[in-house]
Amino acid sequence: MLPDGYALRPMTLDDADPLAAAYLRNREHLRPAPVRPEAFYTVEGQREAVRDRLRQVELGLFDCWLLWHGPEVVGTATLQNIVRGAMYGADVGYWIDRAHLRRGLAVASLERLVQRARDLGLHRLGGSTNVTNLASQQVLRRCGFVECGRIPAFLYLDGQWRDSIMFNLVLHDDPPPG
Repeated sequence: MLPDGYALRPMTLDDADPLAAAYLRNREHLRPAPVRPEAFYTVEGQREAVRDRLRQVELGLFDCWLLWHGPEVVGTATLQNIVRGAMYGADVGYWIDRAHLRRGLAVASLERLVQRARDLGLHRLGGSTNVTNLASQQVLRRCGFVECGRIPAFLYLDGQWRDSIMFNLVLHDDPPPG
């Protein structure tokens, strides 16, 4: 459950301005990060990114949520790479604004993603963290995810390939629908 004063809402095209401000404000906090053009940190860059993401939502490949505190975006929570068929799963992604850490927001956001995945009938969720991101590993464990191992050179962040720790959460053992 989110603390008072916070809300998790689906992403809309109108969110580009506060999302750009959040990414700019947290640029260093979110390192290591994918190499991004400077335009990513602008309102126009976020409009383009949000449009792209919302197209993926329409296709059923993503489920995107923004964490709000008053008029500010202070985090994101996503189900990404949603796959149906034999796997019926997705990967989770989330981050919290540096000024709003240690309030239970990451755990509450991830719990909401797990519930959303259940609502979508997904079978499993995966998560990965940079090897050095112990806080995020703790969040995943608190939400029932189990560490599966380390993948060498998994993500290209800040100009180099970095290892990741992989996590998995099985939501149910029922067969896929239909």
